Amino acid sequence: MALTFLPYFARLLADTEIADMLGERADLAAMLAFEVALAHAGAAHGLIDAKDAASIDASLMRFEPDMGRLAQATLRDGVPVPDLVAQMREAAGGEAASALHFGATTQDVIDTALALKLKPVFALLQRRFELVDNLLADLIERFGDRPLMARSRMQAAIVIEVGDRLLVWRKALAQLAATLPAMADRLLILSLAGAAGTAEKFGDRIDPVCTALAAELGLAVPSYVPHTDRDRIADFASFLSRITGALGKVGVDVTLMAQNGIDQIELSGGGGSSAMPHKRNPVLAEVLVTLARYNATQVAGLHQALVHEQERSGSAWTLEWLILPQMIEAAATALSHAASLLASVERIGEPG
Repeated sequence: MALTFLPYFARLLADTEIADMLGERADLAAMLAFEVALAHAGAAHGLIDAKDAASIDASLMRFEPDMGRLAQATLRDGVPVPDLVAQMREAAGGEAASALHFGATTQDVIDTALALKLKPVFALLQRRFELVDNLLADLIERFGDRPLMARSRMQAAIVIEVGDRLLVWRKALAQLAATLPAMADRLLILSLAGAAGTAEKFGDRIDPVCTALAAELGLAVPSYVPHTDRDRIADFASFLSRITGALGKVGVDVTLMAQNGIDQIELSGGGGSSAMPHKRNPVLAEVLVTLARYNATQVAGLHQALVHEQERSGSAWTLEWLILPQMIEAAATALSHAASLLASVERIGEPG
């Protein structure tokens, strides 16, 4: 679920690239990829017939779900997978229909689909971190040795160099970028644990099936049952809030530096006012602060979603769907706006 805004707010507060990566088409493609790979792994280890696996593969390559029916069924079932599987079985037909979705449960499909959707998200975040870092390095090169009045508790302190402040921004973001691969490793995992987390239909073949399935999907096999252990989701939420928090620090500093009477920064293309034409508002800097505060408020919600009752949850799981995509989009939007903001800097430091 992507952030929903009136059209004129979309470019300010949303991110179309992330929305596409997490949206309906990506979600359906990921769920279908799971079912095809599951059939391949099941056939490879004698759990379903190889001909049925081939039929599943062929039928799902041209499968187009009835979206109206799927939406109505999701209202009834609380999840799209039961009706999606029913539609896929109708498309597969014959004995292949009963072989499709063998041993899996709804949560296996949705959680694995989330991991598949996050693969391009992590790559995009990495690219944007690198862009912001390059822009900061350029600003340090251009303005780093200029004098700047440091401020402690928003009061004038001592004269420092522009580079001293910019290095604080840069190192905070570099630390987050350095942990991005480890965060991806925790999130990009397979779920295949069956109805109650015991993978009962796979018997002693569960390990090789998981290995084959994960290899085809480009995911890792977790050492735990991920159905109710949502620590990775909570940690990811905290990580996303730390991204927007570090960028919010940049935003608030720029906003304060741009104040009339302070004049420690010049930006091109500031925002206008309907009542005061002389104003040039540092809009992108302000939005960085907004996105930081937004994500900070959402972390608590995903920590509430750690409370998954017994072997599977409906309510806690649904809470994740409401919050996590929004946090991802906010973090990606913040990185994009930070790059635009830094690229607009014409001067940093005390005016000459």
